Amino acid sequence: MSQMLNLGKELLRIDPTNSQKLQYSTNDGRSWNTRYCSSSCGDFEDLTDNGDEILATTSKGLYYSKNNGTSWNRRS
Repeated sequence: MSQMLNLGKELLRIDPTNSQKLQYSTNDGRSWNTRYCSSSCGDFEDLTDNGDEILATTSKGLYYSKNNGTSWNRRS
């Protein structure tokens, strides 16, 4: 697992200063924008590219996103 993923045209990472925030970059990491920021998933710990979805291990369990990290659902 990783704290940063290469999703083709963009990079996705866990914010190094706020683990409840995900950031994306479209210029190889030169600048970062917020993609997701909420305490509802807990603290993001690791990210995995699982083909058609992103998996996130968090302090509240395993979550998945099918829209590049814009929204998250708990994996049961």
